[in-house]
Amino acid sequence: MTPTHTTSLAELAAALPCNPDNLRADQVSALLAQCVQPLTECENVGMFKALGRVLARDVVSPLNVPPHDNSAMDGYAFAGSALVAGEALTLRVVGTLLAGATWSAPLKAGECLKIMTGAAMPAGLDTVVPQELTRAETPDHITIAANTLRAGDNCRKTGEDLLQGSVALQQGALLTPAALGLLASLGLAQVAVLRRLRVAYFSTGNEILSLGEPPRPGAVYDSNRYTLFGLLSRLGAQVIDLGVVPDEPAQLHAALVQAAAQADAILTSGGASAGEADHLRSTLAPLGDAAFWRIAMRPGRPLAVGRIRHDKISIKTASSALDISASSYQNNSFLSTDHTLLFGLPGNPVAAMVSFLAFVRPALLRLMGSTQAPAPLLRATSTERLHKKPGRTEYQRAWVSTAADGTLQVRTTGHQGSGVLSSMVQANGLIVLAHEQGDVAAGDAVSVMLLEG
Repeated sequence: MTPTHTTSLAELAAALPCNPDNLRADQVSALLAQCVQPLTECENVGMFKALGRVLARDVVSPLNVPPHDNSAMDGYAFAGSALVAGEALTLRVVGTLLAGATWSAPLKAGECLKIMTGAAMPAGLDTVVPQELTRAETPDHITIAANTLRAGDNCRKTGEDLLQGSVALQQGALLTPAALGLLASLGLAQVAVLRRLRVAYFSTGNEILSLGEPPRPGAVYDSNRYTLFGLLSRLGAQVIDLGVVPDEPAQLHAALVQAAAQADAILTSGGASAGEADHLRSTLAPLGDAAFWRIAMRPGRPLAVGRIRHDKISIKTASSALDISASSYQNNSFLSTDHTLLFGLPGNPVAAMVSFLAFVRPALLRLMGSTQAPAPLLRATSTERLHKKPGRTEYQRAWVSTAADGTLQVRTTGHQGSGVLSSMVQANGLIVLAHEQGDVAAGDAVSVMLLEG
């Protein structure tokens, strides 16, 4: 189990050279990085189940890739030493070599083989001329024009991709489709990965309706559970939906206990601000360590971050809620740390999504054990004037496209209210305007975070 943290979240924020009640967005990311300890439990899975998982240990290549010199294209293989600068070369074709076959007979000077892509190069041959760069003189003779290629061209060397004994993929790598292909090229049927992250989530609020409930005055249907489900599923997490929890301390306490007893992290939406009916702060206090930050950003501002200690949870309550034995819970047989992380997101739909993308997703990736660097922000030309107050980071919903000259351009999707979820549907990116930045003129370059790809 991970050792108990001794520095509280409030102390971490207070140590910053700024007001902890008005944190910069980049400072929040740094704080969260200090709060998260990666998982350590691992398992072996087959390649068809490894996509999106995090590598538990380095993969050392058991062989050379490719395992032999081979042709990079269809053409004719010959000894590159026969090439003379400024002179054409005529060769006699003595056979055909297909991929998967071998050729053992030695070739004489002036001879070549017709060869297919991927076929192993015979001993003594190191150059391939593409078929389209040759001229057929007779049915069994070809000519290569002067200065067409150099010795060694179009031959893939043994170990060119990976050398036997080298690290093919490093621990913490997020397994992409390309990574699966690379592992398969090593002949590996299974790979050691960290176990899937378990994330429980629920919405809070007396005004929230679940799907299927009839409308009522003053109430709205819950959208955050479904956007969070999509965001977490794309992250590869095992998601645990705990529904809607009313603004009632006892029910909120029960939901937090139930979530902490079975998940590595908890996400809530709503209840992170200082409203009279927001009971998250008082409910979290006896369960562990919590901080309620106000971030200089738009949309979104409140963000709750907590660590629910497992030794603070009632074993009887947790085991009853989950139908598990008290002894199993006491042994923490299904939990790898001594606490469960909590992220309390704003209730407004867009603010919840933006806060997740900006802060929670990177923290969860770290919790998963991923060492992958975040995708870089792109630069695009704004096609319109953007109003921006210095002193906060803004994330404006936007559509990124390609201009006539091939460069990226970007425009907003219209009204930027934090409850306008349709603007997020119409967006394929977020314009990220930095803390100190002011108004943007049409034609100025801005930073863009893509939502897809």
